Amino acid sequence: MSASPERREELLATAAEVFAAQGYNATTVRKIADAAGMLAGSLYYHFDSKESMLDEILSAFLDELWARYDAVLAAGLGPRETIEALVTESFREIDRHRAAVAIYQKESRHLQTQPRFAHLAGSQQQFEKAWLGTLERGVADQVFRADLDVRLTYRFVRDTVWVAASWYRPGGQHSPEEIARQYLSMVLEGIALRE
Repeated sequence: MSASPERREELLATAAEVFAAQGYNATTVRKIADAAGMLAGSLYYHFDSKESMLDEILSAFLDELWARYDAVLAAGLGPRETIEALVTESFREIDRHRAAVAIYQKESRHLQTQPRFAHLAGSQQQFEKAWLGTLERGVADQVFRADLDVRLTYRFVRDTVWVAASWYRPGGQHSPEEIARQYLSMVLEGIALRE
């Protein structure tokens, strides 16, 4: 008899919150089970290890992220519109998968050294290629400044977008789309009044 998909999703959501709050290494199956209100042994009925739980959490997030990113990249938008759409989709993913994003931010560098999580390195390279390629296209098309350091810009945008997972709370005062609009306004237009 297998667990219902809804129950598995509940348990993964609980595990994601525990991993995000305590870190992967400090999280035990017992801590996840306690947070889920069950015995540790009962958790093994649903998952064979904390590693498999984390893999499912990160894979679900990355699969959804790449489905949305791929749709943006295939849409034939200009460089600025592509950046705007990628930023917006990123904030939407933070809204949907805040704990998974926080885990990815804290743990991916360490995790990708483990065979089970080696796929994280490929996703990171794919991510970098998408963003850098869009920025380079924007400079070449004279949409972005010619003196733009695209690698520095990529790192700045990547880190300032994804760090929002540390403070963003779904259902808060601002929607992910509003946060994206404010963020893009600051990055693309600046915060100082023009004279």
